[in-house]
Amino acid sequence: MNPTVLDFRAALANSLPSDAAQACLAGRVWRPEVAGPSVVVIRPEGVFDVTANMSTMRDLCELPDPAGALRAASGEMVGSFDAILANTPPEVRDTSRPWFLAPIDLQAIKATGVTFIASLLERVIEERARGNPAEAAAIRGDLQRVVGNDFANLRPGSEEARRTKEVLLARGAWSQYLEVGIGPDAELFTKAPSMAAVGSGMDVGVHPKSTWNNPEPEAVLAIASTGRIVGAMLGNDVNLRDVEGRSALLLGRAKDNNASCSVGPLLRLFDGGFSLDDVRRMDIALTVRGEDGFVLEDTSSIACISRDPADIASQMIGPHHQYPDGVVLFLGTMFTPVKDRNAVDQGFTHKSGDLVEISSAQLGRLVNRVRDTDLCEPWTFGTGALMRNLAGRGFL
Repeated sequence: MNPTVLDFRAALANSLPSDAAQACLAGRVWRPEVAGPSVVVIRPEGVFDVTANMSTMRDLCELPDPAGALRAASGEMVGSFDAILANTPPEVRDTSRPWFLAPIDLQAIKATGVTFIASLLERVIEERARGNPAEAAAIRGDLQRVVGNDFANLRPGSEEARRTKEVLLARGAWSQYLEVGIGPDAELFTKAPSMAAVGSGMDVGVHPKSTWNNPEPEAVLAIASTGRIVGAMLGNDVNLRDVEGRSALLLGRAKDNNASCSVGPLLRLFDGGFSLDDVRRMDIALTVRGEDGFVLEDTSSIACISRDPADIASQMIGPHHQYPDGVVLFLGTMFTPVKDRNAVDQGFTHKSGDLVEISSAQLGRLVNRVRDTDLCEPWTFGTGALMRNLAGRGFL
């Protein structure tokens, strides 16, 4: 067996939150015997199919009390969490047994950018480097000398931020990324089509033409159509830095590719023991391990976010823009790896076979392997297929 596959399966161990026995955890499992996905609840006894109670994750999130409904739901046990997750990586999968999918389905997949000052500066660097990593180190130093040490304390949209903008304009240092980073309006974009996300244990895709790219570990909110935030999970908003750096108008090409979005390992619903305040205080860890022996490790805190998660959500959904099937929202990342990998001042970029682990104590561990987008499993099961499958099973 390929040793990378063995590492992939080993990395999936201990994927549940540290307080999993008390957490309200929902997910999706592909069940071969029905040729389709099921909504599941994860309990200490195992993984239970509750599709008869809520046929989609969208339906679960739309309930008045999603956590209460999931705790009360009964259903057939389909296996243990560890066994189903171990069967998820494509190269070792026994297709006669169940495997995990991304824990979302009909929701729109949205993301916000430059919500952390560290990543804001790196977006500006990308823009000025025009996608060339060799230029990044010098630009980084120049930019830090211009903005000084108090930049991180700016509140987006504030009077102080407006004055800072005027200073930067006078020095010729303004950027479209600074506009959304410290201006009143958040950057919001569609990351991928509904149902295009992959889950933990699956490959994430990087376009083979990209030579400068990185993972973007983030907290991801589940939001009902009413705008009510009902839960959270981990996500990887994979970014092609060279593509976006060439032009912001290439954001779609940089962001929306096959398997370029992962979420999971499960959706943790808000209840008496877990809330948006816990997300606001959350630490997220990143580890990248390459087949070349390269290791990158870092940790960040959502507490450093420059826009409150509830404010970002309110800018995205409301009287001006509705999402009848709800939304999942990537909150942005402060991770912009700059550790040299191939050569001095070339910074970080992925290599095929990298294992990316994103973790937090309250949301568990999201694990994916990096592959070229055309080598990842193709996305073939969309909304139409889901509706036909559920109808055939009597759930619509």
